[in-house]
Amino acid sequence: MMSAARNTQRLAICLWSAVTLSLLAWILVGYPWPVCVLAALPLLAPLNGLIKGRRYTYAWATLFAVPYLTFALTELLVNPSARWVASISLFLVFGWFCTMVLFLRASPAHRE
Repeated sequence: MMSAARNTQRLAICLWSAVTLSLLAWILVGYPWPVCVLAALPLLAPLNGLIKGRRYTYAWATLFAVPYLTFALTELLVNPSARWVASISLFLVFGWFCTMVLFLRASPAHRE
């Protein structure tokens, strides 16, 4: 794998971890912990493919990030007490999304 693709993959995995932790941080603004854990659980679905550098996983995981982007943006706009955690979550999810797109651009496409 090319160096740029490998670096982007590492960054995507780090941002995935940060997004997962940011969802658990919603406990600090009053969300019940079971809701935060349930919100973070679906993020385990792409983890194996992200670690193995599977382009297909990176492609569908970009779509997978959209509900998290929507949630963070909505909370940023309508929940004043949670704006700080919503801002962090939005920044991290957007960064994760962009990093996955960059990985797809940096990694070689397999042609048959």
